[in-house]
Amino acid sequence: MTPEFMRDGGSSGGGEPLLGEGAQRHPRPTRRGLLLGVGLAGLGGALAGCSTAAVPYDANEAGVVPGADEGVMPTSGAMSSPGSGMSGPGAMASASAPAAPAPASATPTKSAKLTGTVLGAASEIPVGGGKIYTAAKVVVTQPSRGQYRGFSAVCTHVGCIMSEVANGTIDCPCHGGQFKITTGAVVAGPPPSPLPKEQIKVVNGMVVLL
Repeated sequence: MTPEFMRDGGSSGGGEPLLGEGAQRHPRPTRRGLLLGVGLAGLGGALAGCSTAAVPYDANEAGVVPGADEGVMPTSGAMSSPGSGMSGPGAMASASAPAAPAPASATPTKSAKLTGTVLGAASEIPVGGGKIYTAAKVVVTQPSRGQYRGFSAVCTHVGCIMSEVANGTIDCPCHGGQFKITTGAVVAGPPPSPLPKEQIKVVNGMVVLL
C-alpha cells in the first residue's frame, strides 16, 4: 500500500519525502549554529562580568587608587588647602584680599568756642597805663609789655566810674580815689577796698572780657 503523503504530493524537488500532516520535522544542528551559540554565550558572560561603577582614572585593576586609604574612593571635588579650612578659588581670593582698615577709636574733638565780649584792640592799651571801657564798666591795664590786667571800673567808695589811667594809678573823678594798675589796690582817697578783678584774655590781638 502506498503512503498517502506520497500519493498526494510525490517526492520533493530535492529527493526527500514530504511529511504529512501532523508529522514533526527534527532539525539537525549545524556547525554555524553551534559557533553562533557559543559566541553569544561568551559575550553574555563578558557583559555580566563588567561593572558600570565609575572608576578613578589612576585606579588599578581592583578600582583602588595607589596610596589612598583602604576602602575610601577619591572624590572629584576641589581639594582644600592644609590648615586653611576652606576650599576652592574663593579661599585663595579671600586670603589675598586686603584687610579693611580699622575704624578710628576716637574722633578728634573740636576746640571749644571762645565766648565773651570783645572790648577792643590790645594795641590801644599803652604800656605802663591802661584804658577804661565805660560801656562794659571795665578798665584794662598793661603794667609791662605783654602783661594785661583787668579790673572793675566802678569805684568801691560810692560807685563812680573811673575817669583816667595815668602815672601808674587808676583815678576816680568823684572823691580822689586812686588804685594801682598792677593789683587794683587802694593808693589814695576814701575807697575802703581795692577794685575787683575781671577775667580778660587777648585773642588774635583783641582784648576779650570773659
